Amino acid sequence: MMSNDKVLVQVRNLSVNYHTRLGPVSAVNDVSFDIYRGEILGLVGESGCGKSTLGKALMRMIMPPAKISSGAIIFDGEDVMKFDQKRLRDFRGRRISMIFQDPMTSLNPVQRVDEHLIEAIQVHEPKTVLENAQERVRTLIGRLGIQERRLRDYPHQLSGGMRQRVMIGLGLILNADLIIADEATTSLDVIVEAKLVDQLREIREEFGLAILVITHNIALVAEIADRIAVMYAGQIVELGDITNIFDNPLHPYTIGLLSSVPSIKLDDHEELYKMSGEPPNLTHPPSGCRFHPRCPEAMPLCSRFCPNMEEVVPGRWVHCWLYQDHPQKERSTIKVKA
Repeated sequence: MMSNDKVLVQVRNLSVNYHTRLGPVSAVNDVSFDIYRGEILGLVGESGCGKSTLGKALMRMIMPPAKISSGAIIFDGEDVMKFDQKRLRDFRGRRISMIFQDPMTSLNPVQRVDEHLIEAIQVHEPKTVLENAQERVRTLIGRLGIQERRLRDYPHQLSGGMRQRVMIGLGLILNADLIIADEATTSLDVIVEAKLVDQLREIREEFGLAILVITHNIALVAEIADRIAVMYAGQIVELGDITNIFDNPLHPYTIGLLSSVPSIKLDDHEELYKMSGEPPNLTHPPSGCRFHPRCPEAMPLCSRFCPNMEEVVPGRWVHCWLYQDHPQKERSTIKVKA
């Protein structure tokens, strides 16, 4: 276990529901994990599994019809769930920041790049002299590889990669401790994506901040992350060191997810592995373990009881009955639905 002084964020039993006409959608269900100072943590899973909802919950950005129904978010010793709106405004930007999938929806189209960055400083540090703010902006933009003349450009005049770097700059301008990158590379081509990945590594090393990378691209996580959290149907099913999980995945979903990744080693006549079944309807999630209808290792108790998230070896957490004891545990396979 990591010592407490190394832990930046503690998430405990966090649940988020969306209230719809068909009933509550359990988007995040009883999730617990830590984010360490200075690490890059990858959060991966299928579309709709709750990754982005979890990222927004860390910033208390959950809006109706969604609601954080239970749980605790402890950021550097402070309970974020107890923050009032004034404290939240100071918290967002100064301590935690988010890079969204499409920066064009986050950047004001009628503000120049320098205006975005100077405004962030003046809102959080109103006593800062304008000349000092401008100098901070010029220095930071140079470190991010953007020419100073582009400071007077508007968002639509920048490339996708440059816009993402401006979003990174907004996270760094106030020396945030944690940046959440939510599908930040999805709209970028592979060359620009590779440059952004290198830049995330560099700013982690230079500024010592933690980064939560939310993505469905497991190859990206393999390249950049120190640890990986695998999410399925609103729950984290496996969490651990990136090398250990890729070399020896334990949860059946993680095994299936890694087996589904195309490889240049795949034989011409060999079919790519396809996980059976479909992701569950989170309005009416399966009883017991949420993965059991698709799991090739399912046992009778899997449909009746939900396993705990337990540390099976130091630093390795798994949400599966295969690695836990139960009085009704029997090694008998349930037929997986097609």
